[in-house]
This record gives sequence, C-alpha cells and structure tokens, in this order.
Amino acid sequence: MTAPPPDWFTAALAAPATDGTVNVDGARVRYRAWGPPEAPGAVLVHGTAAHARWWDHVGPQLPAGLRVAALDLSGHGDSDWREQYSLDRWAEEVVAVAADARISGAPFIIGHSLGGTIAIRAAARYGGALAGIVVIDSPLYEAPPKAQETVMGSVFGGGRMYPSREEALARFRLVPEQSVLPYVREHVAAWSVTRRDNGAWDWKFDRGLFGKMAPSWPLVRPADCRAMIIRAQHGMMTPEMASGLAERLGPAATVFEIPVAGHHVLLDEPLCLVTALRAVLAGWTAPCAQMKGTAA
Repeated sequence: MTAPPPDWFTAALAAPATDGTVNVDGARVRYRAWGPPEAPGAVLVHGTAAHARWWDHVGPQLPAGLRVAALDLSGHGDSDWREQYSLDRWAEEVVAVAADARISGAPFIIGHSLGGTIAIRAAARYGGALAGIVVIDSPLYEAPPKAQETVMGSVFGGGRMYPSREEALARFRLVPEQSVLPYVREHVAAWSVTRRDNGAWDWKFDRGLFGKMAPSWPLVRPADCRAMIIRAQHGMMTPEMASGLAERLGPAATVFEIPVAGHHVLLDEPLCLVTALRAVLAGWTAPCAQMKGTAA
C-alpha cells in the first residue's frame, strides 16, 4: 500500500491560490498565484513539456509576504498554442504574468531547465527591470539550436493518444527519466493530460513545439540584475556549464549545487530546492541587499 503524502506536501497543495489569464501577443497565457497582491515577488517558469502545476508544492513555501506566480508557457499546460515559439516571446509572457499577477516592483524570475534558459533570455532583454534570476539545472549547449531541436523533437513529438485518462497517466514519463518522490510525480502527472475533442486523452503540451521554434542564438549576455545558478549534482547541467554560465552572466552571478538531486530537482529534492530559494530570496530582499545592490 502506498504511504500517504507527508504533511508539508498536503499543506502546500492546500495553500490559497488564485488562477489568472493574460493575453500576450494573441495567446492566452494562464498562471497560478500565491501570496498577497501588490507585494514584491517572483515568477516560476517550468521546463519543456511541463506546466505551472509542477510548482504547486514549491511556490507556497517561498518566503512569506512574497507574491509568487507560476505560469503555463504558451504551448504548454492550459495556455494557448502558437504558430511559432521563441525564447523572446516566452520571456515576454513571463514579464506579462508578473504584471498581471500584481507583483510589485521588479520581479524575480526563477526557471527550471527550459525555464532557466528563458530566465537568462529575460535577463538579456529586461536586465535592470528584473530583481534577479535563478537558473535551475538548465543545460546550455554550444551546438546550433537545430541540433538540439532535432533531438528534443524526437523525444516529445509523435501523435499517439490514449483511450482513457488512466492509460495516459500510466504512460507518463520524465525526460530524462529518474527516481522521484511518488506523490509529487502523481500530482504533476494528473495535471499533464487533457481530453481532446475526439474523446481521446493526450498530453497538454504542443507536440510540434520544436518544429515551431524560431532561431534565438546566442542565449547569454552579461546580466544587469542579480543571478543565481542552482545545479543538481546528478542533473543535466555540468559543473563546466554552470561555471561558464556564471562567467558569462557577470560578477554578480553565483553557483550553488544541490547534492544527490537529479535534473528534476522539483520532484526528487523539493525541500532542498525550497531551502535554497528561500535563502537566496531572503538575501536579495533584505534591506541591506537592496541598499547595496549586492548578490547573495
């Protein structure tokens, strides 16, 4: 018999939340938010083929008093699909969600995997208009984007649907696959499927995502805001990638490693991730840090 989820997880899911939608360049972008409106805060950005509900057990545990929003990027979750996607457009969506969710002042952008790459892009575009970015195990490759798109498209593409919700959930897989907390996996899987007009069950993300990606290279410029890089010990971001990214983002960027964690750190070591995020956000929002403009 499966053990019940721990109290901290149940409490996080029960935390009061509001759902919102903002239109960005013709697409409805949906998000979920916690904490008081008109307060400083952060936008949480998921990875490829994921969605806002990956953050349900993390967002409510960030420092009290912050306004925190997690969005479904276009082409993901319950947001609209587009004819073409780009890092620039996704960065626009993140900034639009920060404003629509009524985050006061410059927002923090916290992204996992693809979400971290979007945070980097947002820093390049909006820099001083952001309070800081946190990049969580986002692998950055030197190969041209098309090489990566071909690989990712073969993994996430395909047109198979399922006759029942149960069969679809039974086929839920992580990429890369790894051992994670079963109750967290079950939660994110439950929000990953939808019933199409033909009655079959399918994943919520746009399977044509990578074929619709616009070129957007290079990815990294020196950031005009604080930057923290969180690497999972057994993740996809190598130590060389992390140190190289920190060097390219500039002297304000720092690197932190979560021991034992795999790439999907939200699902296997969420409390360690929460601790790291609490620490960096507390440091960045402290009065002395605001006065001096220093990084944690």
